[in-house]
This record gives sequence, C-alpha cells and structure tokens, in this order.
Amino acid sequence: MGWITPNATAICATSASSPFLRRYFLAQAQTSQAELERLAAAISGGAATTGAAISAAGGIERVQAGVAALIDHTLLRPEAARAEIEKLCAEGAKYGFASVCVNSAWVRQAAETLRGTPVKVCTVAGFPLGANLPSVKLFEAERAISAGAAEVDMVIHVGGLKSGEDDAVEADIRSVVDACHRRGALCKVILEMALLTQDEKIRGCQAAVRAGADFVKTSTGFGPGGATVVDVALLRATAGPGVGVKAAGGIRTLSDVAGMLAAGATRIGASSGVKILDEVRALTP
Repeated sequence: MGWITPNATAICATSASSPFLRRYFLAQAQTSQAELERLAAAISGGAATTGAAISAAGGIERVQAGVAALIDHTLLRPEAARAEIEKLCAEGAKYGFASVCVNSAWVRQAAETLRGTPVKVCTVAGFPLGANLPSVKLFEAERAISAGAAEVDMVIHVGGLKSGEDDAVEADIRSVVDACHRRGALCKVILEMALLTQDEKIRGCQAAVRAGADFVKTSTGFGPGGATVVDVALLRATAGPGVGVKAAGGIRTLSDVAGMLAAGATRIGASSGVKILDEVRALTP
C-alpha cells in the first residue's frame, strides 16, 4: 500500500530477536519519500488543493488513510479520565491512526480496547521532564510494554545534554531503546527542541541515532514550544534516512501537518487528529 501501516510494525515486533529483521520491517513501516511528497502536495493547498495533486496521491480516500496512518492520536493530559481514553481508542480504531498515545497508567486499558485492531498503543517514559534516573525510565518502559505498549516515546535528560554529558545521555537512551527492541517495541526519543541550542539539538539527535532510536521526536507538547518546520528539517538532515522523525507539539491543522511532512517528518503526534481528518475530507478535488 505504501503508507505507514500499523501492520508493518506488528510484523516488526515478531522479529525482535534479529536486529537486521527488526530494522528491515521497520523500514517497511516507513512511507517512501516520494509518497510523502505526493501526500504533502495533496494537502498543502487546503480547500484550494487541485484535483491533479489529490489524484497523484491516489484519490481523496487514499489521502485520508495516508494522513491517518501518519498520526499518533494523543491524549497525555494528566486529568484525562477513563471515558476520554475509551473515546480516544474508539477514534483510533475508526480512523486507522498509527497509534493512540497515552500515559502508562492507561496502557493496559488501551491495549485491551484495541485488541484485534491494527492500531498500536504508544506510551511515554521519563515524561515530560526527562530528568528521571535512567533506571526509572527503563522500569517504566519495560512495565508499559508488558502491559501492551508497542511504542515508547522517551524523553532525554535535557540537563545532561546541556552539561556536555553526551555519553551519559546516550547511555540513558540506549538502555530504553534496547529494552524496547528486546520486546519487539519501537522507541522514539524526545529531544524537547525548544529548550536546546542549535548545537545541542544536533548532538542530542546524534546521541539518539547512535543509541539505536527508531525515531527522533521534537517535543513533549508540555515544554515552552512545540514542533517547527526548521527543527524538523534539522532532525531529518542530522538523523539521516534510516531513522524516523516525529513532529509533535502544537500541530492542530492540516496545514501544520503538510508543513511538517514537507520538512521531513514521517510521523505526527497530535491531539487534534480527528479535526485534521475532517479537513482532509473537506478538500476540493
């Protein structure tokens, strides 16, 4: 099909014992650059999008499915109640989002609700500050995977990076990445770009790549700023083609998504996924 599909990640999970196979199947879960460009072209014009661009992307239904399959449908607010998690999961299954992203306390419920669907459960570790002991992040990730998480978004130790302790930052990341991979889960590494200098952004991304991260991610959504196209482009250039880039934080419109895809994002974290898909359906072919 070409778009990022949760099924490919599921196959990846069965191949965790082989790093080569795990990487191979992860590659199958990534949208090709050409397809991303066609999708970005189809949605970048909003209501004025030409029929030719939508047709080139496979038609409006394909565009909607493609956008949905790029989104981690997210609800990480601390006051989120059980009924809201149930609604999030129902929307995940209905629209075919890549995953639902919830705090670890809700992972088991989300996994049970989504059992039998291709939608994965994503959770967070060391969230949102990243200042936990490495052993605490590791424990949190392991317990979440045991409860049903297929993807873990961990926050780096921002203060360690700012202190020039890159080796310790890398070791912190690696412990969670390795735990995820041993259990067939993916690991996305959150850098919290708004807190970093240009040099720190590059060094943090490089540490994540060396540690084996599957994705590098811009933001928690709880920091002083969210994703920017400049930061996404920097992560794409630094990480290289073998690592995904997740843009998250402040992405609320289809125009936001188009900008992030054009800059190099391969996954979007958003709490406004349903609204974004409503905008897709409103496109004029």
